[in-house]
Amino acid sequence: MTEARGSAAPPARHTPGTPCWVSLMVHGMAATQEFYGSLFGWEFVPGPQQLGPYVRALLDGQEVAGIGQLPPDRHLPVAWTPYLASDDIDLTAETVRLCGGTVGVGPLDAGEAGRLVIGSDPSGAVFGVWQTAAHFGISVAGVPGTPAWHELLTVETASVAKFYETVFGYEEEPVVSADFDYVTLHVDGRPVAGLHGVGNDLPRDRGPHWMTYFEVADAAAAAHLLVDLGGHVLRPPHDSPHGLVATVADPEGARFSLIENPH
Repeated sequence: MTEARGSAAPPARHTPGTPCWVSLMVHGMAATQEFYGSLFGWEFVPGPQQLGPYVRALLDGQEVAGIGQLPPDRHLPVAWTPYLASDDIDLTAETVRLCGGTVGVGPLDAGEAGRLVIGSDPSGAVFGVWQTAAHFGISVAGVPGTPAWHELLTVETASVAKFYETVFGYEEEPVVSADFDYVTLHVDGRPVAGLHGVGNDLPRDRGPHWMTYFEVADAAAAAHLLVDLGGHVLRPPHDSPHGLVATVADPEGARFSLIENPH
């Protein structure tokens, strides 16, 4: 992670390409809500049911994330998925296909909330696309319990960066280093996501995947609480240029990061 988003609240309508939502599909809805509610202080309200049971997580009444029920016959990985904003989701879906990606779900209407696509980039990493109608997406940022950053862990960044740049119009800022393969994606001059090429360090059981960083007030305390709640610490809190970071997993195995972000 080379950049972090500021603490200002996001605008009501997210600029195309900006991560605007994050969603998790799980087997046990009740247990998952209990876990994240205890970890982040989230409360839950019903959301669109087009893909099955779904709830929106609220922090002090503001929407921060979604949790949905995986169909019992679908053996999909349990993983947090970032949604990137689009003003024309049909065009975005077509561009994903033309650029070597795959559209697995959609475009479909999520009631009156908006329209969604779930796709994957040419390396196989899954991401979502959201076109706003009534539901604008994440409505608070920069406080504990909110997504702070999204980072793609992939083998190498060169080819996949071109995919995201073409589909979403990002400007790229690569890290100039012989031994560190990292590209920061910008929208309107603002860093919104990162691509990290980790080569053979990519987990063999995972393949390329997006990682969501959630802000916490105290990374060590949050990691300890997470274990008490049945989660797992994959990499204990360690220093980064943007504060302490821990890589963790929830009880169903969904991986995410905790970041103690000094403002």
